[in-house]
Amino acid sequence: MKVLAGDIGGTKTNLGVFEVNSAPQQRPQVSSIFEQTYVSKDHPSLEKIIESFLTDSGIAKLEIKMTPACFGVAGPVNNNLCKVTNLPWIVDGAQIKQQFGFYSVALLNDLEANAWGIACLDESDFVVLNEGISFSGNASVIAAGTGLGEAGMFWTGQQHIPFASEGGHSSFSPETELEYRLYQFLKEKYKGHVSWERIVSGMGLEDLYEFLCHEKNSSPPFWLAEDMKHDAAAAISKAAIAGKDELCLQALDWFVHLYGVEAGNHALKIMSRGGVYLGGGIAPKIITKLQSGAFMQAFCNKGRMQHLLEAMPVKVIMNDKTALYGPALYAHSRTTGQK
Repeated sequence: MKVLAGDIGGTKTNLGVFEVNSAPQQRPQVSSIFEQTYVSKDHPSLEKIIESFLTDSGIAKLEIKMTPACFGVAGPVNNNLCKVTNLPWIVDGAQIKQQFGFYSVALLNDLEANAWGIACLDESDFVVLNEGISFSGNASVIAAGTGLGEAGMFWTGQQHIPFASEGGHSSFSPETELEYRLYQFLKEKYKGHVSWERIVSGMGLEDLYEFLCHEKNSSPPFWLAEDMKHDAAAAISKAAIAGKDELCLQALDWFVHLYGVEAGNHALKIMSRGGVYLGGGIAPKIITKLQSGAFMQAFCNKGRMQHLLEAMPVKVIMNDKTALYGPALYAHSRTTGQK
């Protein structure tokens, strides 16, 4: 079956037409037919991007009527409607169906969509941070990118059922004097609530670096300031990994630690004995840092519950198509009735 799938993020929007084949007790197969990437902020709405995509892909109007569509959207979805968190967009599944005539249109939270996509992956699509102990049970997905997404996978006794959350917007909880000063700095910057997304995300890495510069009464060197004009988080992480700037290195190391802390929080809250998956665009780019041991040390540092965290398998999703595979698989399953 052909489906249209989308991954709608604050930075970029990926759309694709896929062929999905699924059979009971087998790993679903999702094959790409046509894909295109768009810069989200360059467009006033998702509808405008869909218009461009349908033209680029050459999909005929008759074919559209037989095509189910599903979009993973970075924000809370209610009644097939989503106000995108880091874009001035409102995405309305009913409106998209009416405007374009798709067979059906479903919206998923982007991390719920990622969770659906895990079923399509094989072992080569992961880097293991902790082997843990293989148990049947709930699993969690946490992804730092433009923002911080969190979702779960409820274990029914036979299969995992993905579900959304907005845990990335829960309150940051400082543990040290330095982190408390960070909290005060960000509370002033954002005029109130400081969420984990303000710290464990691309913009969070920028915040950590800015705070460290403030602490040291320093400023970025000229070459770094120039690089940061294009993509500040990428510039900071690249400079850190290359060992070109000490404050960048401190910021990235701190980021990895805090990523581990919040991943452990999320895993504990939903008892992720079935595994923890790190998604999003940042983790594959800093994989050597995540493998250094600092992430897992922070992840497991939960006092009397440390033994639970140590037993959880932790994997990084390296396949950047997962966020498209998920909506494709969901659209297929929703149309055929397969789970």
